[in-house]
Amino acid sequence: MATPTPDIAMATASELRVLLGKLKRRLREESGSHGLSWPQVSVLGHLERDGSKTVTELAELEGVRQQSMGATVASLETAGLLKGTPHPTDGRRTILSLTPKARAWVKASRAAREDWLFHTIQTRLSPTEQKKLAGAVELLKRLVEP
Repeated sequence: MATPTPDIAMATASELRVLLGKLKRRLREESGSHGLSWPQVSVLGHLERDGSKTVTELAELEGVRQQSMGATVASLETAGLLKGTPHPTDGRRTILSLTPKARAWVKASRAAREDWLFHTIQTRLSPTEQKKLAGAVELLKRLVEP
């Protein structure tokens, strides 16, 4: 088996980066954000995937200042999507978690994205192409494995 040249790997990396960016933006469009900003959606995603967090932890995850995250969190609390409980060992801190309303929103948003992707794959790709795509997904998984 011939080894790919660095030129092929570089061209593939560049195309893949651009393509994944476009796919991410399209999936974001299909999520039905219902007036939520991308930072708000991102916070809901972190809490849904990783569990409860403090404002400081969320700010670190997002790479923003605590004050900025505080504003994002406050708007989500006002919308009834987050609830805060006192930290068990540090009364100055609050542990944030999703409300049932937020969990339903995350579930519906995820379902909308998956539904769009499912229908797009089904309608735009032949069965043979769908199998190739499934194989490519396995290769992509290897790129992100530690």
